[in-house]
Amino acid sequence: MTAFLRAGTSIKSIADVISMAANTIGTICVMIMVAIVNYDIFARSLFNKPFLGAVEVVQFLMVAVVFLQLPDVVRVGRLTRSDGFLLLVDRRHPKIGSMQRRVIDLVSAIFMVLVAIAMWPEFVEMWATNDYFGVPGVFTAPWWPIKLIIFSSASLCGLLFVFKALGFASKRHGDPS
Repeated sequence: MTAFLRAGTSIKSIADVISMAANTIGTICVMIMVAIVNYDIFARSLFNKPFLGAVEVVQFLMVAVVFLQLPDVVRVGRLTRSDGFLLLVDRRHPKIGSMQRRVIDLVSAIFMVLVAIAMWPEFVEMWATNDYFGVPGVFTAPWWPIKLIIFSSASLCGLLFVFKALGFASKRHGDPS
């Protein structure tokens, strides 16, 4: 049992570091989006030379940002949710509240694993066919990187939810003291 706890703690630590790194990359993507939009506005206004593909890049990066930052949001327990009922139960029956949270985390883990399972064949297909989005001759980019980001994010979120369900999680935001 002690070896299981040590291994779980080690894997959780690695997952935490990966989720923080992905969050940082997501933040950098936000800054890149801001730069692209500003460049497009100024180039369009001042030189009548818009950045061709700005819309496609921003669309791509918006999806990337959401899925790059999602694991860290799960890690720190900051998902948007309505937890009024859980807070009431926690005050009166802390053990039942804890059990409900673990069940919710387990269901969330299952959902994220299902998302990852659904995304894997799409990633493999996009990798093999080198399918792209955008306007040919203007701007195109392959789909596979975004499919890989979604698959990786969902997998990592599933793992983090499993750790929460097993009680490996640190204190969450909004949990009672």
